[in-house]
Amino acid sequence: MIDMPFANGDAKNGAKLFKTRCAQCHTVEEAGTNKVGPKLHGLFGRQSGKVEGYQYTDANRDKGVVWDNQTLFDYLENPKKYIPGTKMAFAGFKKEKERNDVITYLQEACK
Repeated sequence: MIDMPFANGDAKNGAKLFKTRCAQCHTVEEAGTNKVGPKLHGLFGRQSGKVEGYQYTDANRDKGVVWDNQTLFDYLENPKKYIPGTKMAFAGFKKEKERNDVITYLQEACK
């Protein structure tokens, strides 16, 4: 199997996907707070396990991945496979288009 690269998606659809599958655990606003999962504002360029005030697993802190379009694309397919030991319960976005759409939305929403 060949790993697919990230490609710009549909931010509007990504916003809908985020609202239905991610917003119960994450916020994207600058003033957002940590919920079940860490706040995502400022996500791009940040190292895994580094949001202040959020209790990460050792696996997340120790992974040392820097979040960008491609690392998020790979991670969001299957978070537990990408970071074994993560407490993120979400099974992932199996469809490449959905991952592209959510990441494109996050690029705008997390600035």
